[in-house]
Amino acid sequence: MASGGWNRTRRSSVSTSRGIVNQECGVSQATIYTWKAKYGGVDVSEAQRLRSLEDENSRLKRLVADLSLDKEMLKAVIAKNGLSS
Repeated sequence: MASGGWNRTRRSSVSTSRGIVNQECGVSQATIYTWKAKYGGVDVSEAQRLRSLEDENSRLKRLVADLSLDKEMLKAVIAKNGLSS
């Protein structure tokens, strides 16, 4: 979740103690460091764009997987019916 991590990262950068942010947000310190590395230098519009691109990438990966399954199914039907490709 880009905006959630980004908001918590921003809180972490202005907070005097990351332990307080960890407790308030209910996340581990390792998660805060991961978010800081990923979103630390990113403003809100960049984080939204990043999230949009990640969503699109996931959608396209699922589409490729579905099409690969369709292709394998069609190959099996062709082989079963004795048709050549």
